[in-house]
Amino acid sequence: SSFASTSPLSEKDSWFSKLLVRKIEPTKESHSRMLSDKEIIYALHTHNVRPGKTVGLMEEKKANLSCNLVASWTVQVGDLDQCLHLWRYTGGFEKIDHAKADLFHDPEYLGLMKDRAKYLRSRHLQYLLAFSYWPKIEMRSGTNIYEMRSYRLKPGTMIEWGNNWARAINFRKHNNEAFAGFFSQIGRLYNVHHIWCYKSLQARKETREAAWRLPGWDECVAYTVPLIREMHCRVLSPTEFSPTQ
Repeated sequence: SSFASTSPLSEKDSWFSKLLVRKIEPTKESHSRMLSDKEIIYALHTHNVRPGKTVGLMEEKKANLSCNLVASWTVQVGDLDQCLHLWRYTGGFEKIDHAKADLFHDPEYLGLMKDRAKYLRSRHLQYLLAFSYWPKIEMRSGTNIYEMRSYRLKPGTMIEWGNNWARAINFRKHNNEAFAGFFSQIGRLYNVHHIWCYKSLQARKETREAAWRLPGWDECVAYTVPLIREMHCRVLSPTEFSPTQ
């Protein structure tokens, strides 16, 4: 499926045409509404920890504020001394407004925030929306690793990204590796995060190589590469209290 019409490519078009960002038709709908369910918002908290320190989950009280912890990870490859916490709010930004108001009038929560500060070098928060074409998030069990591939896109290309990945995701379902796909709504903009789940680094290697052998995957990649300004990946390990393992 696709979210907006794009200029069709004929078979006679050269490979060079794949390197060009195609024009998106004007629309009166916001891109986020076309790509996602705006009533479910995800908060991605990034905690950069002082070396040798361990930060536990300091936001347990959010459980009573219309949100749920989806995942909690530590970075094993990439930005070390970093923890990621992914929360889900159901009910749109109104629920987030209410939750923030309640928390910042709660002495216990404010005390936790103060105690946590001595373990952290810096923090970052993004509010994200899930791509509607991505498989529904399923909690995993057993022993797994996760890979978060983060992309900074050229402004104005998010719909084109969605159009291409709505097709590309079908090549990445064979080992149930697709965990979640998000784009930023508030925070660093034009950001996309694809999160994959594997049993091991070797399983990751084999799964990715298998995708490249499928007819059509290389074409999807060729169309998305010109949309990217920057990308990086991190290999993540779930914490013991993460709902998904």
